[in-house]
Amino acid sequence: MFAAIARFDVRFRWLIVAVWVLGVIAAVRTLPSLSSVTQSSNVQFLSPSSPSVQAALLAAPFQSGNPSATAIIVASRESGPLTAADTAAIGRLEDATRQVSGVTLVRDAGASQDGQAIEAVVTVTAAAANSNTAARDVVDGIRARFSQVGGPDGLSLHLAGPLAVSVDASGSSAGNITRFTLLFVIVLLFIVYRAALAPLITLIPAALAVALSGLLIAQLARVGVSVASIAQLLLIVLLLGAGSDYGLFLSFRFREELARGTEPHQALITAVARVGEAITYSGLTVAAALLTLLLAPFGIYRGLGPALALGIGVMLAAALTLTPSLLAIFGGAAFWPSRLKPGTQRAGLWGRVAERVVRHPVLTLTAGVVLFGALAAGLIGYRTGGLTNSAPAGSDSAAGAAVLAARFPRANAGSDQLLLRFDSPVRDTAVLTQVQAQLAAAPVFLSVTGPLTSLDGRTVQYYSVLKAGPVGSTSAANAIPAARDALTAVARASGAHASGIAGQDASAYDINSASNASLTLVVPIVLVLMLVLLGLMLRSLVAPWYLALTVGLSYLASLGFAMIVFVHLAGNDGLIFVLPLLLFVFSMALGEDYNILVMSRIREEAHHARSLSEALTRAIGVTGGTVTSAGIILAGTFVVLGLAGGRGDAQQLGFSIAFGVVLDTFFVRTLLVPSLATLLGRWNWWPSALSRLKPDIESR
Repeated sequence: MFAAIARFDVRFRWLIVAVWVLGVIAAVRTLPSLSSVTQSSNVQFLSPSSPSVQAALLAAPFQSGNPSATAIIVASRESGPLTAADTAAIGRLEDATRQVSGVTLVRDAGASQDGQAIEAVVTVTAAAANSNTAARDVVDGIRARFSQVGGPDGLSLHLAGPLAVSVDASGSSAGNITRFTLLFVIVLLFIVYRAALAPLITLIPAALAVALSGLLIAQLARVGVSVASIAQLLLIVLLLGAGSDYGLFLSFRFREELARGTEPHQALITAVARVGEAITYSGLTVAAALLTLLLAPFGIYRGLGPALALGIGVMLAAALTLTPSLLAIFGGAAFWPSRLKPGTQRAGLWGRVAERVVRHPVLTLTAGVVLFGALAAGLIGYRTGGLTNSAPAGSDSAAGAAVLAARFPRANAGSDQLLLRFDSPVRDTAVLTQVQAQLAAAPVFLSVTGPLTSLDGRTVQYYSVLKAGPVGSTSAANAIPAARDALTAVARASGAHASGIAGQDASAYDINSASNASLTLVVPIVLVLMLVLLGLMLRSLVAPWYLALTVGLSYLASLGFAMIVFVHLAGNDGLIFVLPLLLFVFSMALGEDYNILVMSRIREEAHHARSLSEALTRAIGVTGGTVTSAGIILAGTFVVLGLAGGRGDAQQLGFSIAFGVVLDTFFVRTLLVPSLATLLGRWNWWPSALSRLKPDIESR
């Protein structure tokens, strides 16, 4: 089949290139951009039955039902109490903010006890809270009013709160990541190929796939699929990295066939016939793993999975059509000025490494397991936090948060909301005072202020700060179950028929719980998919098990590395909630990418090698350079995500996945897999015909 695809690519090469280029241009002009439809709030992906969502419904009469739909204007003076001129300027600012498109309410939340700061709560529309573009427009519009209204010297104005933090955290990271990733990949491709055209032939299909995929995903979002903002960042690095890998696999095999003296078009047909299956299974493996996220209870994964799977599908189509067409057009000139010398390709460095591995498989395997086990030990004390974006250092929202922490230590408008709903209006203030006293006496609460009633008098709200830690911390989020129990007990004693906690900490706890439930469900499904796909590819019921096991070890080691770096050393409260599941999916999917390439080549060589040792040495020697180059490129793209992402979640995801790719590239694929294959001998291929070949196919 793949030879037929290659012949089609060769025959219609110019038409295929034209269709891709013109198709992307047409899509850019007619389809919405991905940034205009991605959702900036993690809270909106929670199930409607989540306790924090139910509590937010109770809080709706107070115009603060959606925590992500609020921002806090913070005005302060360091030199002393606010002056009359300061107060007048703040009043003008509040009036001006009410005129900003997307703002629904501006409420003065009062002054600090020392009189040096005032806060005002800003509520925005759901559309402004849930769209990156709309949220940025509102936040920029509010901050623009700071300079317009003026104010006395010494008066500091900041915009803090969930909405402002989300906008500051997102920044212009997508554009930065695209530029830096393209620069990194093209420089590395020039180094790898040492040629003028081959790097561009490899990169152009990946770049076009990124552009087209983003537009198609945006159209998918327009018909009801909610896509988180992190999808845009992951799409860029995943497709540029994986696309470059696919291009490398095909181009290196094409160059290998040319070096044997094969005519260019036939060399390309042979290359696609040999590598096309591996590329296809690689793409299907990644896409299938991503599509399992549709089964996750947490909505953020149900949107992220199909979005990235769609991108991989587009990338695979480009790898099987556009890349071969470009190679067919340029032929051997793609590798100029490198000279292709006919003859048998030597194994080189990785062949010599493989020779040592097959001579000492037990020692190699033991050393690898010890190394991976040591890294996995970093999981001691493992914890995650379902936290929303944290304010980036040096941002306006971070400065505002610092003022809030210093000037408003007691529960205030930015704190967690305790809601009680009564059957009839509560007119007796003594009841409300008693409720506040009971809540304040609960050991879980540090501070409780209020109450506030709604217009009908049936819903009562208090603000609270948890004793476990400040608002927005993992420790505070982990204390939510105890806080809910305390609130339920008070509600029952006071006659309230419903109660709940809304706010950052409650949402964070529910996010973390939903993410952990998704991990528990998705992991076994991904493992089964990997086993099935690898079994079909290798025609074996044995090899898929240890291939999945080695990637699983790599995952645990990478997760342990993340704990060591970001929690034990950096002092973070925990790993970001999306890291364990996304790291697992990417580790399994991308790790099996390289397994498929290497094992398919070992299987190919085993058909005519004198022994499995010879087949292993030959296959790893030939593919080692390709896998190493591909791994460095893929890891590098995720490093760029970590460096240029501008967000805590991007940093942890980028560096952790990059580390996992490095482990797969330099240890799993070149050390653990060959040692296990050597120990198993011809049983690697059972029950296929290759397992029944004469005994001398086995390792010495």
